[in-house]
Amino acid sequence: MDAWQDEDNQKDKIQVATQRTVEERCAVAGTCLTRLSVELPAVIDDLRNSTEAAYTGWPDRLYVVDKEGRIAYKSGPGPYGFKPQGVADTLKRLVVAAPVMAVR
Repeated sequence: MDAWQDEDNQKDKIQVATQRTVEERCAVAGTCLTRLSVELPAVIDDLRNSTEAAYTGWPDRLYVVDKEGRIAYKSGPGPYGFKPQGVADTLKRLVVAAPVMAVR
């Protein structure tokens, strides 16, 4: 394998080659979502990992982006730096601050 391997993946005999196309990357992400029963939408980075570099997303992080596109919350590196309550608190704050719009 030519990809970086996590110790847990090695122990569980999970091996994933470095993806060479966006289609390969999407297929690997789809497999992960299915096998881990993740029910959240996934966003796939480009092959240069430009989003990872811009947001220091490695190994993983939790983000909340406000309606102006600004980072409203950024967790520590995961999984140990994940603070789901911080995400919840930020979302509540943003929803309360959002103007109420009438539906016609």
